[in-house]
Amino acid sequence: MGEKRVLCSLVLLALLAFLHGSASDSSSFARTSGTHFVVNGVPFFSDGFNAYWLMLKASDPTQRDKVSSTFQQASSFGMSVIRTWAFSDGGDGALQYSPGSYNEEMFEGLDFVISEAKRHGVYLILSFVNNYADFGGRKQYVQWAKDVGQPLSSDDDFYSNDVVKELYKNHVKTVLTRVNTITGVAYKDDPTIFAWELINEPRCESDLSGRTLQNWIAEMADYVKSIDSNHMLEIGLEGFYGESDPEKKQFNPGYEVGTDFISNNMISRIDFTTIHAYPDQW
Repeated sequence: MGEKRVLCSLVLLALLAFLHGSASDSSSFARTSGTHFVVNGVPFFSDGFNAYWLMLKASDPTQRDKVSSTFQQASSFGMSVIRTWAFSDGGDGALQYSPGSYNEEMFEGLDFVISEAKRHGVYLILSFVNNYADFGGRKQYVQWAKDVGQPLSSDDDFYSNDVVKELYKNHVKTVLTRVNTITGVAYKDDPTIFAWELINEPRCESDLSGRTLQNWIAEMADYVKSIDSNHMLEIGLEGFYGESDPEKKQFNPGYEVGTDFISNNMISRIDFTTIHAYPDQW
């Protein structure tokens, strides 16, 4: 149910402007206005796709042409928003080798991704961590906390353990305050970034009430916005209904994962919703 599913399945990322966004006509950053996106006060409509691998390829100068070609083709077909990873935690091809220790070559790859997106007029949604073990994810963060003596027993401890949450916040801060070595612009100040994503497809099956994830989303949304008030923020949800609208749970694909599409997205710091669709499997 991890990265392999993203690779092998049709992924539809539906971006729906949420009601509690605010418009800023003078801003070059993407905003919400009512149920629409706006850029510079003008309604913004987009098609786009998921390309998790951009940073990985761009970290190798001999592979950067693939990134440039992707953006060029996307722009030519009018596909203007691309979601990609701003993480790779531990293991091979790591961005973050260990807590607070970063691979500069990989980070410069992400710098290139952002600079090329800007050059081709394409926006990026950057995700901070994976729910799954692919590219490290929650599992790696929990293991890092175990390595310093935290008595954790589940990957779901990612959402509640103070040490793990601090590790995640440190990564978020590192990404937000990163100054691009190509453009000289801090990520938090770059309108090429359409929005940040808290986590790819969060799940917390040890608490199907949804309260654990609700609390984590609220805390992390506040943290992101305390550093970066320029960009929009979304969660990365698949779109399952929860306890706030129980009569709609019948429309879920036969199981629950501890998320609540309605209440999670009503958190004030969340600007718009996402839906991931896998019609061949659900």
